[in-house]
Amino acid sequence: MTQAPLPPSTPAPADELQAVVEALRNERRRWREAHRRGGDGRELPSRELLAGMVQCLSGALFPMRLGPPTLQPQHEDFYVGHTLGAAMTTLRQQAALELRHDARQRGDDAPSLEAAAELASRFLRTLPQVRVLLDSDVLAAYQGDPAARSVDEVLLCYPGVRALISHRIAHELYKLGLPLISRVIAELAHADTGIDIHPGATIGSGCFIDHGTGVVIGETAILGERVRIYQNVTLGAKSFPTDGDGNLVKGQPRHPIVEDEAVIYAGATVLGRVTIGRGAVIGGNVWLTRSVAPGSLVTQADSLAGTT
Repeated sequence: MTQAPLPPSTPAPADELQAVVEALRNERRRWREAHRRGGDGRELPSRELLAGMVQCLSGALFPMRLGPPTLQPQHEDFYVGHTLGAAMTTLRQQAALELRHDARQRGDDAPSLEAAAELASRFLRTLPQVRVLLDSDVLAAYQGDPAARSVDEVLLCYPGVRALISHRIAHELYKLGLPLISRVIAELAHADTGIDIHPGATIGSGCFIDHGTGVVIGETAILGERVRIYQNVTLGAKSFPTDGDGNLVKGQPRHPIVEDEAVIYAGATVLGRVTIGRGAVIGGNVWLTRSVAPGSLVTQADSLAGTT
């Protein structure tokens, strides 16, 4: 039985559309005046352009695996140079927008374009070390997962590695004083992988995030080397200090420190500025708000009994 065709849509009357356009314009004006915003063009970095930049950087870091499918080995250096040039052009433009936005919010004069160019140059120089860290992450995933058949499979398929590529990039930008750009990159990775890593988090080499869905790692978390984390793990804050006016105090250390070679299994929640000692194992679904000695094994029964 065939369905009857839907009736053609009827456009809204011109006067109704115009009334909504005017109402939206008035709301934009009100909001911009309240937040000291100008009307002289794009004011904030673009999610779309930053997504393209991360794709370019991923290809430049791993050209024969994450680069274009038609790339030939003899053209590898040319591709990397061309792609990095395009990525740095985007970064200079987007960094200039963020710096200008920050200056406007403070009431300062707009920074020079040279300031954005210098940040882009400093970021560019970090990329060889970023590649070293990512190689250690890929190797950790391959060695830590018996289902992994090759490092290439890990790089191409594993969401934890994809999230770490974005995090390694975002973290360098965060350290350079571009928190908005770095947060956009982190949230793009979060949307793609289900893994939420704040760009301020410090993660040592050889990190393995297995499966990854639902992992949350907060801004001031510090992870040592060769840390292994499974799905639905939260490294979060226990409390949020406020000032005398009741406003949240920003930037205070409030997330866990996880020392080298610790393992945190699926569903565990670790809150506050506590330390998970070297080589400790935190079992699945544990709720933990206390520090754990090196080499400890903490199970759900232990955490419920308060013996941790």
